[in-house]
Amino acid sequence: MAKQKIVLAYSGGLDTSVILAWLKHTYDAEIITFTADIGQKDELDGLEAKALATGASKVYIDDLRDEFAKDFIYPMFQAGALYEGQYLLGTSIARPLIAKRMVEIARAEGATAIAHGATGKGNDQVRFELTAAALAPELEVIAPWRSEQFREEFPGRAEMIAYAEAHGIPVQASAAKPYSTDRNLLHISFESGILEDPWFDPSAESNKGMFVLSVAPEDAPDQPEYVELEFAQGDCTAINGVPVTPLEAMEKLNELGGKHGIGRVDMVENRFVGMKSRGVYETPGGTILFTAHRKMESITMDRDVMHLRDSLISKYASLVYNGFWFAPERLALQALVSESQKNVTGTVRLKLYKGNVIGAGVKSPVSLYNPNIATMEADPTQAYNQNDATGFIRLNALRLKVSSGVDQTK
Repeated sequence: MAKQKIVLAYSGGLDTSVILAWLKHTYDAEIITFTADIGQKDELDGLEAKALATGASKVYIDDLRDEFAKDFIYPMFQAGALYEGQYLLGTSIARPLIAKRMVEIARAEGATAIAHGATGKGNDQVRFELTAAALAPELEVIAPWRSEQFREEFPGRAEMIAYAEAHGIPVQASAAKPYSTDRNLLHISFESGILEDPWFDPSAESNKGMFVLSVAPEDAPDQPEYVELEFAQGDCTAINGVPVTPLEAMEKLNELGGKHGIGRVDMVENRFVGMKSRGVYETPGGTILFTAHRKMESITMDRDVMHLRDSLISKYASLVYNGFWFAPERLALQALVSESQKNVTGTVRLKLYKGNVIGAGVKSPVSLYNPNIATMEADPTQAYNQNDATGFIRLNALRLKVSSGVDQTK
């Protein structure tokens, strides 16, 4: 009989390398590894050889950067998604894409299960598995860190290093980093280890070496830099007059933002599984894009359409954070968002300076802003009659007067 096939989300680090060997032994299965290139840069070097040496029967390393930028980052930014007012969802939005491709590989290879190395305390396990449930409910999902057998065998890093040495697994058996990282085209995150103390200051001079994508704001250039972003129906299509694809836009904006110390966030957030966790993020390009998009909307979106969309930002962001990217409610919200973006077209000019993204001008061929109407001087269009405000205010004040009268009788 043919062996069971399992598709493993593989990073090449100690955890997934040990999991690869453990799955192969425990399930007597054929392990196919999958690694998504979503902008990790040199973290992908040597992965294929390492996976094969560890026991993988087949290795997939797929460049998903274009799809990530075009079909995941851009639609999410059109929605103005921001989790708990700070987090631009860099890790969250990558997981459904990775899981989607795992499902596709599993079906193509005739695998019966997919596996991941996400811990039983985090959000990623939920994101991977909810995506699998939505796209391929027939597949089994194996999560070793939720297995008592696995946790008993590997209660700590020392046991994993010993296992790797005993089984000839080619990993760096060095001391643990004082924090963990996750990098992609949108951001890099830092958590756990020394960052579990919320009083620890990652911005201190002694900790500058932690950051990867950006210089410290105080070390950024002393002169501001201007950048112009052109939008068409809610998407950035050109930077400084040069047409860009979504991928090119993210790469260029990351470079600009990192140079000027833009996009650092340090927050304690609420995980879907119930606990609070501390995360430090670098999102240089995303911060610029988010700010520019919002400014573009300010002169092109109808007031009530904007307010309706804004009322759904928290819901949309929570859906992404909690792993419901492929849920019907997210798809329905996206349809509303897409409709709201039809006239979000024009150019935004920004000033980048020492960690700040400062608006420096916005224009659009479909602008709803009319200076002749907005002016404090005489309105040549006569579109607005100031006398009308008297009745408008009187009608809106009526319920307040009635309520006040009732309160005075108490």
